[in-house]
Amino acid sequence: MPDPIPFTAPRQRFGSSSGQPITRRDGLLKVTGAATYAADNHPAGLLHGVVATSTIARGRVVSLDVDAAKAHPGVVEVITPANRPPLALDPDEKHGLFGFRFEALQNDTVRYAGQPIAFVVAETLEAATEGARLLTPEYEAERARVGLDGGERYENQSAGVGAPPAFSVGDLKAGFAAATRKVEAEYETPGQYHNAMEPHALVAEWDGDRLTIDTPNQAIVMARGLFAGFFGIPPENVVLRSPFIGGGFGSKAILAGPQVLTILAARMVGRPVKLALTRQQMYGPVGHRGATRQHLSLGLDDDGRLTALEHQSLAMTSSFDEFVEPAANASQNLYASPAISTRNSGMRGDIGTPGPMRAPGEASGSAALECVLDEAANAIGIDPLEMRLRNYAETDPATGRPYSAKALRECYQQGAETFGWAGRPIDPRQMRDDAGRLVGWGMGTALFHAPMFQAEARVTLRGDGTALVETSGVDMGQGAWTVLAQIAADGLGLDIDKVELRSGHSELPDGGVAGGSGHTATAGSALHNAGADVIGKLAELAVNDPESPLFGAGNAGVEAREGRLWHPDDETRSESYGEILSRAGMSNLSGEGKGARDPANAEARAMFSHGAVFAEVKVDPDLGQVLVTRMVGAFAAGRIINPRLAKSQLYGGMIWGLSFALHEEAVHDRRTGRIMNADLAGYHVPVHADIPAMEALLVDEEDPYVNGLGVKGVGEIGVTGSVGAIANAIWHATGVRVRRFPIRIEDLIAPR
Repeated sequence: MPDPIPFTAPRQRFGSSSGQPITRRDGLLKVTGAATYAADNHPAGLLHGVVATSTIARGRVVSLDVDAAKAHPGVVEVITPANRPPLALDPDEKHGLFGFRFEALQNDTVRYAGQPIAFVVAETLEAATEGARLLTPEYEAERARVGLDGGERYENQSAGVGAPPAFSVGDLKAGFAAATRKVEAEYETPGQYHNAMEPHALVAEWDGDRLTIDTPNQAIVMARGLFAGFFGIPPENVVLRSPFIGGGFGSKAILAGPQVLTILAARMVGRPVKLALTRQQMYGPVGHRGATRQHLSLGLDDDGRLTALEHQSLAMTSSFDEFVEPAANASQNLYASPAISTRNSGMRGDIGTPGPMRAPGEASGSAALECVLDEAANAIGIDPLEMRLRNYAETDPATGRPYSAKALRECYQQGAETFGWAGRPIDPRQMRDDAGRLVGWGMGTALFHAPMFQAEARVTLRGDGTALVETSGVDMGQGAWTVLAQIAADGLGLDIDKVELRSGHSELPDGGVAGGSGHTATAGSALHNAGADVIGKLAELAVNDPESPLFGAGNAGVEAREGRLWHPDDETRSESYGEILSRAGMSNLSGEGKGARDPANAEARAMFSHGAVFAEVKVDPDLGQVLVTRMVGAFAAGRIINPRLAKSQLYGGMIWGLSFALHEEAVHDRRTGRIMNADLAGYHVPVHADIPAMEALLVDEEDPYVNGLGVKGVGEIGVTGSVGAIANAIWHATGVRVRRFPIRIEDLIAPR
């Protein structure tokens, strides 16, 4: 064999799969019921677990009738603080990035209504449910602290997941002194709950010191390590399976007490145990979006340009942990102002700990910001779109860094043209439809950061011309199975039908976190790089093999497409992957890759997705009934891998924004601290009849800095512009400015 020829890496290009509106690869499994979710697993000897939950919000459990529960036919075990075995880690301490404090029967204290106070294991779900009912707890109750006026202020040390609570740039005092007009307003947003179609569920099975878990999880490898830590076993002894998730919205990246109790119960009784939370139990131990009260002050010059922007937010959190909704941070990166100050303060109450929920911080904060900017436009007497253009930021206001890419002007233009914004009257109550209903048009700017996490992937080329691609990433319904396969297929130069994707398993390479709208960028980059690695190895085999038509092509490089390697300067010289492997005596060839952002780009550029949402509402002038009749959103999010699935995500975000504006609110009984509408009958979310004609425009944008794929997220940005667009449209229709969400009929017919 001659000496190896100097090798130039093969050329990869985005091929036939990228940019195509391919339908979901998992669609048939889901619509036929063949997709296996966590609670669909039934190992031999399965028992059923039920969490007994507190009916008070603050105090302690004085007694539980354990004997009555155990006497019920079919009940196997009742776990209480009196007999709960110890855990290797303390659930009252934080562990890891998403390590929240939680309740796992460590004592008899009650910290919120709906908290686990016992765990019943039985042969059937019915027996476990009845056993939990027979516990008939007695309490020493204390006055519940609920609501922004009923909690206790405290000095929080962070906002969101570890971010500093306060931020400032420029001289705020000088900015307000330079203003010729000041606009101030206070907005409130309620507590909101995730309500994914699939509730939190877990099936646990022990084999000695080895543990198998089936549970919906957004960060499989990271969660495996946390579960292992609580039970004092090595992470490699835990198998966590999560091939399908029926919605997560941020709540399923975090360990919670009911999950740990299920695993503990399985170890205690020596049999597999399954738990599926009821819909009512989703309101408490598994996170939510905390309520906020936000005060915004804008300093403006005569032309409506910002001289100062102050955004202070007070957010509810629990009495025992700290997750403060970072709503004020929404004002840091969007509008140009020489002085910006934000502060996220905490209010402790007797509630379950909030957590990340679909655009955490930005959803609540942008709702207030987009409304107060409209108030400023009205005060100046200019069009709301013009107001935003006058305050357009050419560089990131918080850091001064250039944006990695920003096509927001194009979003404004395309969205406005498609909606028909031109000619909108500035003053409210100027338009009516043929039925006499008041018509209003409103808009909001959409912004969401473009994060990336660490990820790994493995790709194996097979001799039959197919490929196996593997990463532990998950599909929460957003189409990850399809999009990740498209990225892998393009990187390998294969048709997507020849690519088998394996994901949703902890023994696969770490796919990172499926959250923050960063999963495609994260796991996709790892897969793309793994593809480059294996194609590089394959090309090196070919160019150094005298029998290959590509022999000697090292310096020129080769090109991977259509399942073959091609000489870049001679189309007659090519060879299939299978032929190269066969001649080398190999049945397959593997490569590995990692996904991570270039640190230099991360330090030098501000990275966001941008958009603009336009909404039309019609309001009955006598009854105050609001109907959203049209919505148009235009979004720039880098390179779009699959337009069909991207639009689906954007529509979902816009619908969530509508739900935020008009429907969602958890209502507490101030006497007991219990949530009075903890179900899908009283906790309102929009149904088909509430959803208007919608259009999502994908605005072309190339971002060479955000990652090698040029991909940003689309999952959450649709929420951030839509809430304000609808609220502003309601003001434009009625002349009534409602500063509390959700906007109710009574707010319009009898404004406060």
